[in-house]
Amino acid sequence: MKSALVTGGTRGIGLSICRALIERGYAVTATYLHSEKDAEEAQKRLPAARFIKADVADEQSVKEAIAQMSQIDLLVNNAGISLYKQVQDIAAREWDEVFSVNAKGAFLCCKHAVKKMIARQSGAIVNISSVWGQTGGSCESAYSASKGALIAFTKALAKELAPSCITVNCVCPGVIETQMNARFSQAELSALREEIPLGRLGTGEEVAAAVLFLAENRYVTGQILGVNGGFVI
Repeated sequence: MKSALVTGGTRGIGLSICRALIERGYAVTATYLHSEKDAEEAQKRLPAARFIKADVADEQSVKEAIAQMSQIDLLVNNAGISLYKQVQDIAAREWDEVFSVNAKGAFLCCKHAVKKMIARQSGAIVNISSVWGQTGGSCESAYSASKGALIAFTKALAKELAPSCITVNCVCPGVIETQMNARFSQAELSALREEIPLGRLGTGEEVAAAVLFLAENRYVTGQILGVNGGFVI
């Protein structure tokens, strides 16, 4: 049985990815950090998964989480936080926090997970970026920059790990129905729908399907796959 590690796996896109992987036959370990309630609810929904508390921005925490797994066939770097502020209102500590989770977190998880993959000369990494990492989002400069960094990291790491038969790819979701987008009003969501050629928001299940494709195709690496309804073409 293949083993997968999904960061930020207790809700939204992360939970959908965990569910899809379990249905595909993976043994899934997922991390969370803040909400014990979310973890308990996720465990009820997915009793086959294992949920462990870990801070992806802390190297020791990442090492301890990965040490609990005998092998890792797939790493999905999904954990992320957003920040919606005009640039002049962003505190330096807020900028650092966004990068610590969204960019540094993926780096730390890759750093320690690939040791197990290289030893077996096999593995797949899928990073979850964002459409704003491709185009930039107004009032989301920190978030956009961190997700853009994740895209560049994906491309560089794909070249580095290809000789070890490890694929590295990136999914860039568009506007997906998750709690992260709860800050938008109905009027704002309606305006966003009008900008999406398919005329609707995406689902976590549609993002998970893209992750599965990239996880299992052994001749696709270094690619940035948009799941956005045509929002960015």
